[in-house]
Amino acid sequence: GFGHLAQVAPVLNEFRRRRPEARLTLQTVLPEPMLRGRVAGEFAVVSGAVDIGMLMVDALEAKVAESLAAYRVFHADWDARLAWQESVLRKAAPDLVLADVPYLSLAAAARLEIPSLALCSLNWADILAGYCADAPDLAALRAPMLAAYNSAAAFLQPAPSMPMPELANGRPIGPIAALGRNQRPEIDRRLGLRAGETLVLMGLGGVDMRPPLEEWPEFPGVCWLIPPNWDVARPDMVDWAMLSDCSMLDLIRSCDVLFTKPGYGAFAEAACNGTRVLYVERDDWPEEPWLSRWLLEHGSGGKIGRRLLATGELAGPLRELLAQPAKPPVAPDGVAEAAGWLEQLIAC
Repeated sequence: GFGHLAQVAPVLNEFRRRRPEARLTLQTVLPEPMLRGRVAGEFAVVSGAVDIGMLMVDALEAKVAESLAAYRVFHADWDARLAWQESVLRKAAPDLVLADVPYLSLAAAARLEIPSLALCSLNWADILAGYCADAPDLAALRAPMLAAYNSAAAFLQPAPSMPMPELANGRPIGPIAALGRNQRPEIDRRLGLRAGETLVLMGLGGVDMRPPLEEWPEFPGVCWLIPPNWDVARPDMVDWAMLSDCSMLDLIRSCDVLFTKPGYGAFAEAACNGTRVLYVERDDWPEEPWLSRWLLEHGSGGKIGRRLLATGELAGPLRELLAQPAKPPVAPDGVAEAAGWLEQLIAC
């Protein structure tokens, strides 16, 4: 997922800065242009899904029954899937496997005696348990997941991470995020924004979810940057493709507010770039309480209900958020810590 790429890419970039001779292979189903926009230098790409995560209705709602059924199918064919992943690893011949955070890859690495490192603010065994605590076969499904996670040399848990009490190898580290450049003066010039106007960047994550923006009220002095495929004909809503020479990180750094859903990448990147966050509740997501608590303690954030996403009645929440005293950007210390773990394991 996009959030996992946002989490692992800064670590890979720091590791490659330290070890420019390192050979890197990425196994993912994300589009290659997206990978190259985040991960510096040369790398090979192996296309293939190695975990399920949670199947989603949209950016906020999980398909719980469908996800549980998918896990049952995945595990019923475990031996064949494990053999396939082993063949992928044999062909790539890595000295180390870094997983964010597919347990199949870790299980295959353990079988092949390849050192491995897990890195993530969540794990799928605990996410599944958060949604499906009453499933009669939950323990059987989680057993190989937890065994794979525990087989890694360490499971690095960047702040903010959910609790993972069944991992014996958990190691907390600092936040992980990439930093953008402040392009606000140039953005204001190109969009015709005046001093004191509010720029809100809207992004609800990789699973497409478009609010009924045509029905939202207009707020004087507020300009919204919206995704290119949302196609809204309003003067106060601008397609961010108009600023194509600005990366998403630059846009996050340059805006006043990031409007999003709870997710590690969005929260950590906003806090580390000194940007306020207005986010839509996602209270059933098992990781959400720890994300929200950390953001409100270390960054600047405000939470709204899903009803307001439909009605767009955001004047009050925006006013309250902007009235909060600005907090200094959070240092993404976890990047260097995780890269250090990679260096240490490669040297073994």
